Amino acid sequence: MTALSEQEQKEPLLEQFKQTRKRTLDIVKTLEKDDFVVQTAFYMSPPKWHVGHVSWIYEAIMSKLDKNYEFYSKEFSEYLNSYYQQFGVPQDKGSRGIISRPTVDQIFQYFNNINQRVENFIKSRDLTKDEIKLITMGFHHECQHQELMVYDLQHLLADQYIPVKKNNRPVPKPIEKKSVDISGGIYVMGYNGNSYCYDIELPEHKVFLENYKIDVFPITNEQYLEFIKDGGYDSYKFWLSDGWEKVKKNKWNAPMYWEKIDGKWMVRDFLGLREINPNEPVCHVSFYEADAYCKWAGKRLPTEAEWEKAAIWDESSQQKTIFPWGNEQPNEQNANLLESNLWGCTEIGSYPEGVSHYGCHQMIGDVWEWTSSEFTGYPGFKSGFDEYNDKWFTNQKVLRGGSFGTPKMSIRGSYRNFFRLDERWLFCGFRCAENP
Repeated sequence: MTALSEQEQKEPLLEQFKQTRKRTLDIVKTLEKDDFVVQTAFYMSPPKWHVGHVSWIYEAIMSKLDKNYEFYSKEFSEYLNSYYQQFGVPQDKGSRGIISRPTVDQIFQYFNNINQRVENFIKSRDLTKDEIKLITMGFHHECQHQELMVYDLQHLLADQYIPVKKNNRPVPKPIEKKSVDISGGIYVMGYNGNSYCYDIELPEHKVFLENYKIDVFPITNEQYLEFIKDGGYDSYKFWLSDGWEKVKKNKWNAPMYWEKIDGKWMVRDFLGLREINPNEPVCHVSFYEADAYCKWAGKRLPTEAEWEKAAIWDESSQQKTIFPWGNEQPNEQNANLLESNLWGCTEIGSYPEGVSHYGCHQMIGDVWEWTSSEFTGYPGFKSGFDEYNDKWFTNQKVLRGGSFGTPKMSIRGSYRNFFRLDERWLFCGFRCAENP
């Protein structure tokens, strides 16, 4: 068997880089220039900033691998640095929309310049396995910001956003609204594959689980409406203390983007202003809202270990798989992800080919699912990049499974997302668990 040449080994890396950069451009391709500079809330960022930041992170990586690397511009670095103190004092996130320079045109010139720098960097160096992993982390970081851009574009434009491609939704198959029993015992948690994963998915480690039950589908709009109709937002008794304070302070009475018009609950999203679809997973609820619903329903949120076992453990073979359906990469038949180009949630039962070994549906795609677990490092955690994940090990909850805005290359059954307990502009829902 002939060994691959160094150039042949680099070709997949270069191709992955080009595909990732093209996906970023596709997301913003139809925007007007005025759209690029607007920041509609302190928690979102202007599209211009995202396009620049996903380029700047490659500069940060190249500077780690080459001590002689010179950044493109001090001014650009000051604006595009998100929270990395090691590269200077980051600008306040809530003020990204008041900066007119660098201009949109300059940001795209920068984007193209960094494309050349990265390609030349990869081609001209003898890359070690660790260096390839660090560069690959840049691709996955860009995937994260592609998803964040989709959140922000919904907040900014909703149905005024015109995607490059939009597909028809799959026809759902009826599924029984039930939960399944899952046996407890020792479960080995974490990523067990051979491809890229984040440092927070490692190391694999043993956890003990009691027997539990978990819903076979995410909580739907129809189910969540029952919580609302029963006064879920009117009584403190379902809420954590901090959550009840958020309800009162922010005047929450429904998920984000919901509004009541002529007595009917409507939602405003990429599909326009429309009546709530009862069979879609509820979306844009905070951890506090998910937790309150569970208490109202006499259930609870699953821990992330319980969620992961339900998603990827195969009882019959006594093995984990990378995805609920097996080890094959996601496609349009088993999950609703960014490349599905649906620009919204699908109804429950839309992906029978994506079902987990235990019979749980839509555990990958559609909505991120809140768990009850605090976001912290696994036992034996080792950071792969300073200030990237480990600096957030407090006051965050873990979400699992990805959403319709998640690029398929960046999701796995072991992937751990994390957000603050009151955040809800992301595509987030939940499913319930309970003790048997």
